[in-house]
Amino acid sequence: MADDEQSLSLPVATEAKKRHAPKAPELPIVERRNWLIHQHYIQKDYDTCKVIIKEQLQETNGMCEYAIYVQALILRLEGKIQESLELFQSCAILNASSTDNLKQVARSLFLLGKHKAAIEFYYEAARLNEKDWEISHNLGICFFFLKDFKSAEEHLNTALQINKHDKTFMMLGRVHLLTGDTDKAIDVFKRAVEFSPENTELLTTLGLLFLQLGKYQKAFEYLGNALTFDPNNYKAILAAGSMMQTHGDFDVAMNKYRVAACAVPESPPLWNNIGMCFFGKKKYVAAISCLKRAHYLSPFDWKVLYNLGLVHLTMQQYASAFHFLSASINLNPRMGELYMLLAVALTNLEDIENATRAYEQAVTMDESNPLVNLNFAIFLYNHGEKKRALDQYQEMEQKVNFLRDGSSSHEFDSELMDMAQKMGGALQVADNLVWTKPGKDSKSKAHSASASKTSGSALGTNQALGQAMSSAASYNKNIQLPAVIIDPNPGYNTGIRAWG
Repeated sequence: MADDEQSLSLPVATEAKKRHAPKAPELPIVERRNWLIHQHYIQKDYDTCKVIIKEQLQETNGMCEYAIYVQALILRLEGKIQESLELFQSCAILNASSTDNLKQVARSLFLLGKHKAAIEFYYEAARLNEKDWEISHNLGICFFFLKDFKSAEEHLNTALQINKHDKTFMMLGRVHLLTGDTDKAIDVFKRAVEFSPENTELLTTLGLLFLQLGKYQKAFEYLGNALTFDPNNYKAILAAGSMMQTHGDFDVAMNKYRVAACAVPESPPLWNNIGMCFFGKKKYVAAISCLKRAHYLSPFDWKVLYNLGLVHLTMQQYASAFHFLSASINLNPRMGELYMLLAVALTNLEDIENATRAYEQAVTMDESNPLVNLNFAIFLYNHGEKKRALDQYQEMEQKVNFLRDGSSSHEFDSELMDMAQKMGGALQVADNLVWTKPGKDSKSKAHSASASKTSGSALGTNQALGQAMSSAASYNKNIQLPAVIIDPNPGYNTGIRAWG
């Protein structure tokens, strides 16, 4: 009987020895819904996220840092920058040791355009974490917008030492370009391409820089690599098309532009380039139609207005040419060639007084293009001012000598040389001509668009030779490739030659 009682009591003893599993720790009420807020935020379910945040803040009397932080992020996404700034400042008060809170305050200040205040908060965040790439990068951007390029360069270099990043390379390259140091910019972009060889934006940017410098082989190399990784990269397509257009391959360039038109059908540079392809093919009505579309899409682009003036001048529609060239001058009053073209239009409109003023302005502003002085000399000769014409002719010779001494490979257009020789003969200085024989350098070769004679002496011939490359194929507004320009120097496109 005792054995039975003992056997009955054993399960009780065993049960008493069992250990209870520990309970999961309860989260403080302040942080209870953080996981749910995070889940809805990363799923971009912002409406539900805001409802949960509201409940959380009501329970915690507004003391939940994470809920306030996420609410501020949502407000920023909705464009309510000032409200988000106030909430991030509340987060910084609740947790002053958090670099994330300080960086978000600085970011909101930056978006509001308060760059100096943003710099102060970034410096405060840097004291807490000196090896933060984001802080150094954003400091560089803030100084960039304040035009303190030296400080911007220092902080961007610091950011690259901490962590190499494509965005930092791009910004540093822009800083060098704005300070006029193209060589340093190219070095930066080359380092960037070595670090990120498949980044099409970097490849395109480097290709455009070499294109601007007239190094076409290098430009083709980098633009070709960009198109290899992204065949639909419209910037690279536009740039490649521009190069072909520069060398007179209008049909090949048009094929490139057809591809780009699928990606960016409303691109002003695309229609500008297409228009100038038609101009090179002597299809002037189609050229004007395309250029008018580019002008509609970008009414304040002086290059488009320049090209419209060029085409109308070629078609002998001088009043329209005057209209577009005047508008271009209002947008870009520092280009001497524009005043020269305006003078040609005014000459044909028989406004001799204003044409003279335009030529005087052109020769005052231009320091390198001999064509400006030659046109002015012809204009003065045709109007009986031989002494002033001789002065302009001698000024032209000085520019020719300077260009020839600066570049032994510099070639001058054959038609320009012929006109200079005729002018020299008329002024009885033909024996002292400094022109060399024209070459076949593809960089400086001009493609004839039209030649139309006007009344007057044999020297009063209007000639419009040209093609265009739009600057809008460049990667940002700060790096601009020339549109149709006049100087046939390597690295530029040949533009109009208009004889007054």
